[in-house]
Amino acid sequence: MTTETPEGSLQVTDTRTGLRYELPIFDGAVRAMDLRQVKASDDDFGLLSYDPALVNTATCRSTITYIDGERGILRYRGYPIEQLAEEASFLQVAYLLLNGELPDKAEAEHWAEDVTHHTFVHENIKKFIDGFHHDAHPMGILVSTVAALSTFYPGAKDVFDKESRRVQVVRLVAKMPTLAAFAYRHAMGLPYAYPDDVLSYAGNFLNMMWKTTKLEYKPDPVLEHALDVLFILHADHEQNCSAHTMRTVGSSHADPYVATSAAASALYGPLHGGANEQVLRMLTEIGSVEHIPEYVERVKAGEFRLMGFGHRVYKNFDPRAQIIKQVADQVFEVTGRNHLLDIALELEKVALGDEYFVSHRLYPNVDFYSGIIYQAMGFPVEMFPVLFAIGRTPGWLAQWEEGLLDPEQKITRPRQLYVGHPERDLDSDTPSTGK
Repeated sequence: MTTETPEGSLQVTDTRTGLRYELPIFDGAVRAMDLRQVKASDDDFGLLSYDPALVNTATCRSTITYIDGERGILRYRGYPIEQLAEEASFLQVAYLLLNGELPDKAEAEHWAEDVTHHTFVHENIKKFIDGFHHDAHPMGILVSTVAALSTFYPGAKDVFDKESRRVQVVRLVAKMPTLAAFAYRHAMGLPYAYPDDVLSYAGNFLNMMWKTTKLEYKPDPVLEHALDVLFILHADHEQNCSAHTMRTVGSSHADPYVATSAAASALYGPLHGGANEQVLRMLTEIGSVEHIPEYVERVKAGEFRLMGFGHRVYKNFDPRAQIIKQVADQVFEVTGRNHLLDIALELEKVALGDEYFVSHRLYPNVDFYSGIIYQAMGFPVEMFPVLFAIGRTPGWLAQWEEGLLDPEQKITRPRQLYVGHPERDLDSDTPSTGK
């Protein structure tokens, strides 16, 4: 429990009783438990806050990621995302999220070596993946296989042992690309390509995805860099659905493998990790630049949403979208221009010039361009949430550990407002229970 001095207070008058209460304000918030003193009678449980989907409820204090949605700001541990995407590698950003500071040269080298050492998976994992049907979704395979890792490393259950946590964190960051690539190659009926210790984190993933009969795979440096940047942009994003899931499962002191599997399951949903796939479907449905005005009018008429525009948090430009747009230009210089990019660019131009979208503060988000880039690089749409999961893993783990070590946290157990039947008795008019 924090002992800081409140910055002010909120005065509340309960019109049911006429009683007045003063609720202290800390960090721009009132504590929900302080509402419990507001009672209509002595046997009243106390006032609850009702907040479906937690749209205006802070469930934790965090030092990891800062977002200012009004001004389009995203920072990891205080560093602007624009600077990290330009100056740092994904592994350096992962280290930052997990340790609070960027690594120096020696720390960066040791961290990279540690991750590289753990990229290989137990041979029985391959047998486990082989048990999936040939057309199994790669995200389903990833979710299941990450959970299965818990049975390979039983020591992971000692979540309050610092060294054990460190080892499991390294293993998860290292093995996610391997499991992801293996899931893809299983679905394609291809033999598994093992990690290459010489390559970078992103380059090694491309190697495990695309390597065929050549002894060595050399990733295109532009595509390798683009993927590294995309991983950075996806590395963490405050208390989103999957991060909240990671913390919730972690609050029961579950090991990081099953917690990560749960977070990846949340990411699997089309409203979270599958959003960029929906953008691709929309652009394909539009078909050509000429059809954009008609499509926009149908959106304004309420027939459907404009996918890839707007965000629960950002009420301005998503800073990640600005960076991805630049990455897209670099990627298409290598892969050739995708006609969907022309549609996307014109759609963005039309929408941002339309008062309807400007007044509703609907700006392109990170999903608007990421799917086009992934498609241009050769990834099938089924792999999009898998790619998201790889990048998000260090963020999930940072959230998990922060929640685990937070003395204010307990096992997550929200309240509910019961609106069902009052007490009632079985009688002759009630259908038989069969007993």
